[in-house]
Amino acid sequence: MMKIDLIIKNATIITLDESNTTARSLIVSKGKIVKLFSESEPDLQEFTLDANTKVIDLDGAALLPGFIDTHSHLLMYGEMLNFIDCRSPQNNSIEDILLKVSAKAEKTAPGKWIMGWGYDDTLLEEKRHPMRFDLDKAAPNNPVYIRHISGHFATVNSKALELAGITEAVMDPAGGFFGRDKEGMLDGVIHEIPALEMINPYLPVPSKEESIQNISKGAEVYLSQGITTCTDAGVGLDKGITELDAHLDAVNSGKNPLKMRLMIMNHLLREDGPFANYTAEQLQAELLKRSDNRVRLDSAKHFQDGSIQGYTAALREPYFSNSSEYGELLNEQEAFDREILDLHNRGFRIAIHGNGDRAIESNIKALGAAIQTSPRDDHRHRIEHVQTGSLKDLETMKELGIAASFFINHVYFWGDRHREIFLGPERAARINPLADAVGLDLLFTLHSDCPITPISPLFSVWAAVNRITRNGRVLGENQKIDVMTALKSMTIYGARLNFEENEKGTIEEGKKADFAVLAKNPLDCPHEEIKDIPILATIIDGQVVWENKVKALT
Repeated sequence: MMKIDLIIKNATIITLDESNTTARSLIVSKGKIVKLFSESEPDLQEFTLDANTKVIDLDGAALLPGFIDTHSHLLMYGEMLNFIDCRSPQNNSIEDILLKVSAKAEKTAPGKWIMGWGYDDTLLEEKRHPMRFDLDKAAPNNPVYIRHISGHFATVNSKALELAGITEAVMDPAGGFFGRDKEGMLDGVIHEIPALEMINPYLPVPSKEESIQNISKGAEVYLSQGITTCTDAGVGLDKGITELDAHLDAVNSGKNPLKMRLMIMNHLLREDGPFANYTAEQLQAELLKRSDNRVRLDSAKHFQDGSIQGYTAALREPYFSNSSEYGELLNEQEAFDREILDLHNRGFRIAIHGNGDRAIESNIKALGAAIQTSPRDDHRHRIEHVQTGSLKDLETMKELGIAASFFINHVYFWGDRHREIFLGPERAARINPLADAVGLDLLFTLHSDCPITPISPLFSVWAAVNRITRNGRVLGENQKIDVMTALKSMTIYGARLNFEENEKGTIEEGKKADFAVLAKNPLDCPHEEIKDIPILATIIDGQVVWENKVKALT
């Protein structure tokens, strides 16, 4: 008879399978679900138990498939936990941020970097970025680097510019630029990834041990939110190949129990990159070998525009409060098409950042051309964020088999400003058009883009169902989706996007025993309370890897 390792009983089991069935108990062997039961106590007559069989009585709590995070930045988040927190509303003004920088400088040796993250110029009283000379006053003897909440900008002081060799004569790179004041002098604000790449090599690089610890701290937070599978959506973005090494070290050391998938930045796959001429199959094999099959390749990652709140997302129509600004594409279309075709022909699934509708259209063109030139079954290419995609854009994506990962948290965190400043009422009401995606049966998932917004699958579900902004306004009533669909977008839809629908994403016999234990059933509680449901435990391969210390399992 089969030996049982785990019994879960007295549960409200939300399977999220095709029939939306429920169960009350289940049993697990060797990390996989063996059988579900409609009764609170499972029938164990045909199975073997011993002293090592773990029994969990959930006392009516909800058991869901483990949440699948398809787009966040775990490594970046773990590192930023060590930085000065410059987010709002904790910081209401530039002066608030400068006080923190000054306090840090007093404890930091001269010449050592001071790092911060999360400031949002649109939420500060001054309605501007902290600038070079502001930071010079707060930390005259230290280089300072503070990342914008969007991740697409940073502000630095004179010491930082000096260390990076960036002078007043610096030329703006394609797709990015260095901010300047009225006199034409560098103001310290660095706009977009291509410009950030000119200072990134000079930023401090954590040691192997520090990187492992950073990822471990981030993973602990992810686990506390019921996440069992995580995709880091930009490996190599800031520090190149060392970011891949950090992920592998964290998994191999046992410090990161999450099931990891990695988007590898496109520049690492170019002719001058460490994975030049690699096929997707070869890179997948290398990742699996170097991680004992615990880290998988997700995709090749590319960018085609920036951030709406930085006016660098590429729009078809001008920004609401700045009729002369449309944003720019980061890549010229013909060259972009060639690179996407090359990655496609090498077997990579491709994920492309696209916030503005003009960038989304460009992404569709490039992917569509590759698909039509070299047809490939079930490529599952994907576009990231898709914030301002039109119905026509989504229809074309459906026709081409291109999936979407929507940055739904934007509705809450930036919805008011999109409506009043960036996009205007009509376009803002359509950001993250989930109902349109559901109507087209388009494969999609939701994401937080952590650390851009806090990691929480239940918050993303809440945002998709309620579409409430920070100021309490409903933004886009007709783009709301139901709770069941929203939950599936964080579980089985994520598994499908990851080519893993046969092993995870639902609670069914034969699938991995990856679960999130919730204090309440999100299908039954008031919609506005979904984001506040406590996570009681997270289970991966039948092992409890995180447990709520306040509301522990019985």
